[in-house]
Amino acid sequence: MYHLEAPIPTSNKKWASTMDPIIDPSGQLVVRFRQHTSVFIEDSMAGLGRVKLRDLIPLEGLPCDSYKLSVSTLSQSLAQYSAAIIQLSTSDGALLRSSLESAPLYFQHKPSYPTADVNDSREWCKTSGYHADPQQWKETYDFRPGLTPSSDMEFPPAGLSDVFSMLGRTARDILDAISFYLNLRSSPFTQILDNVPLRNREISSSVLSVSCHARSSFQGVTTQEEGQLGMFSDQVDRSLVTIVKSDKPGLHVRDFHGHWVLVDGDLGPQEAIVYPGLALYQATAGYISPALHRTHMGHQQGSLYGQCSLSFKLMPKSMTNLNCSEMRAAGHEVEVQFQLPLPVDDFMQRSTDQLLNRSNFPTFNFPTAQDGSMKPMMRRRKSNSRSKPLPPSKRLRLEAQRVLKERVQDIADKKGIKLRFCTLKDCESHIQSLDSPCTNIRMEIGWPPGVPFVHPHDLPNKAKIGFLETYEPGWSATHDMELSLIDPGQPSQHTANCNYHFPN
Repeated sequence: MYHLEAPIPTSNKKWASTMDPIIDPSGQLVVRFRQHTSVFIEDSMAGLGRVKLRDLIPLEGLPCDSYKLSVSTLSQSLAQYSAAIIQLSTSDGALLRSSLESAPLYFQHKPSYPTADVNDSREWCKTSGYHADPQQWKETYDFRPGLTPSSDMEFPPAGLSDVFSMLGRTARDILDAISFYLNLRSSPFTQILDNVPLRNREISSSVLSVSCHARSSFQGVTTQEEGQLGMFSDQVDRSLVTIVKSDKPGLHVRDFHGHWVLVDGDLGPQEAIVYPGLALYQATAGYISPALHRTHMGHQQGSLYGQCSLSFKLMPKSMTNLNCSEMRAAGHEVEVQFQLPLPVDDFMQRSTDQLLNRSNFPTFNFPTAQDGSMKPMMRRRKSNSRSKPLPPSKRLRLEAQRVLKERVQDIADKKGIKLRFCTLKDCESHIQSLDSPCTNIRMEIGWPPGVPFVHPHDLPNKAKIGFLETYEPGWSATHDMELSLIDPGQPSQHTANCNYHFPN
């Protein structure tokens, strides 16, 4: 005779428990539900948007109905759940599975007590190879084209080069679909993305990460006590778009109602999860909210191989700015905190709270506007006092010094070039010659044509503007000081390749 000690779960919820068959003293078989910490997990897979990648690939001419429907499904899913399901081709799905199947064997050969790696936000685009975070029970292998891992003897998971190429194309198609939904021009983010293919000596900003959560032989991992779940800290990616595929379910994303949604609980073999990151939030002036996500392994915690996943992060280049000029050109309102360009390196070093300009970010409850648009209702901070602005010439000098330190010097360091500036008087003749002492250096670091190769602090104001426009694209669009710096009678329009003439 059978009887139940717990009610049968309702059909619209998933019961987060397991069954324990036991024999009671009377000899009857009792089925007891062992309930974990979270009794119910919301079944939101039905509401999560599913789109086929082939329907998101843009074609010349007018958009077809399948393209418009897929774009709408994708965008609404990102607005409601901060995530969507992308269906890949059969061959691409097989490639993902092949790489995922090789991941557990790779991590099993790693030491049980690895040294924790110190993450330096200034080196965000230089990570490569194996690194571990014992506190999060997480190991990762980063594949970054153009950068060779420090250990040449290890054999990484299979097919990473092909997976990187495939997911890179997929992420760009998804980004273009979001641009279409926002009524932006075609490929508006090309200037902040890596070249395709990478040029000589270039290192990819985007990265493909193979991760393993909580393998049984990893430091600190033990079987969870009854009633506990393997849960890892909340995260927000700094990417434009992230694509994730795991061998076991457990990825939770917080929707705009504040509910945690299991987004990969019912994925097919050719499906992956896509969600936006903070870089897209910044570049779209907050119209696309970033996904707050965490890994929640439940009763799978303590399994032999843990949970392995592939994640591709489409990242902006380090030598560019995140600005909202495309959003402004499309007629979207751009709020105060997004009006100035933000250098990518500065963006990577700021905290999440600073970027979101919110003190209550952990709730991640971004309500949608009443008109159905994707723009969250952001509170504007009012400053109680405004400091007196600096004179335009001093602001320009400080900007030039900052760009020299943060941009030009970094380019020179990567190419092994030692900067030796000319004097202004000598360089007036150098810029007219093809065999001058500074010609090669100027070409190597991309110095603006016609601008003397002297320390930016010593450049005339007009030359400083050309210098800034070259190394900080979009700079002049947000600095209204230009007219006041150009001598009366001179034209206000100038380009980066014009020549600057100065009196002897």
